[in-house]
Amino acid sequence: MLNHIFIIQLNIYGVNFFMSKLNIGIICGGNSSEHTVSLSSAETISKFISKEKYNVYYIGITKDGKWYLLGNRKYILDDSDWETNPDNQPAVISPDTNTKGLIIKNENKLDTIKLDAVIPVLHGKNGEDGSVQGLLQLSGIPVVGCDMVSSAACMDKVITNTMLTFNGINKAKFHWFTKYDFEKNPEKCVSETEIALKKYPMFVKPSKAGSSVGISKALNKEELINAIKIAAKEDEKILVEEAIVGKEVECAVLGNNELIASTVGEISPSGDFYDYESKYISGDSGLHIPARINNETAKEIRGAAKKAFKIMGCKGLSRVDFFVEDKTNKVLLNDINTFPGFTEISMYPKLIEKSGYPLPKLIDKLIELAIEKEL
Repeated sequence: MLNHIFIIQLNIYGVNFFMSKLNIGIICGGNSSEHTVSLSSAETISKFISKEKYNVYYIGITKDGKWYLLGNRKYILDDSDWETNPDNQPAVISPDTNTKGLIIKNENKLDTIKLDAVIPVLHGKNGEDGSVQGLLQLSGIPVVGCDMVSSAACMDKVITNTMLTFNGINKAKFHWFTKYDFEKNPEKCVSETEIALKKYPMFVKPSKAGSSVGISKALNKEELINAIKIAAKEDEKILVEEAIVGKEVECAVLGNNELIASTVGEISPSGDFYDYESKYISGDSGLHIPARINNETAKEIRGAAKKAFKIMGCKGLSRVDFFVEDKTNKVLLNDINTFPGFTEISMYPKLIEKSGYPLPKLIDKLIELAIEKEL
């Protein structure tokens, strides 16, 4: 523990060396619809994390949930069939605080590697939803980013909307129901949704999914029903929100208690809205940094981003997404992402770099913030 304290003091006083290397685990992949995005984010982090400051251990989770300590190679995606690499070793995070690290199956024996911190580069279910964060909390290993409770609350859009609305954060009108309710009485769910939101178009979302997976835009009743069926494949709770005509903007937040809110960035979606393909596949959407908004609106967004971050109990980092309505210039919070994408085209690293944190420095800061939470 003294080592950790000394390392943080060195950072504060601007000394650019460490007494000893820290062991850092990077978890990637996962049993999630965002498996591939996670690997791309992990590859970016692997390129920029300092090998002089850290011993880096890559823990890959396959699509069917098998955990491996990955073979020794420079980047995560050196080959497309990493899951079958013969150098991989079955490994798991131990929940035992005496281990504080990995248990590795090595032929007929078990080895251990202590970890000073873990970066859970996981998006969506079974990773960004608090499940892995809970395991790491049990283990006593410092985790980069939000804890179990805040990760779970932000992952569930119904909980997020309810908590933020109650605390005075402006949100689009919304209505929700369960998959069971819809299957039992679809007409009632549709009717109550139309009464609550009053007009089309509407956006239909699974309550717990990231990167716009399972989200559809409905222009009429028939499309609403089809969109609900799509969302129901991803989650038990269905969220329906009014469509906002306006700019889609994002703000990166960094810190535990003393928070930095970045320059506001703007998305110009290549499609009808900023869906999964626009975010991670086509790369055709326009990014405007800074956003094409006035200074007063940008200041309001940064303030709302920090307030929402605190309301939801976030730590380390989050990307907070907003709409700025065209007719009224009203700022409406859309979503909070507790571990946003770190791919080459992702907005979070682009935004926070404008606040003086290029990727190598950002990774150092995130590890420092993770260890700070445990002191």
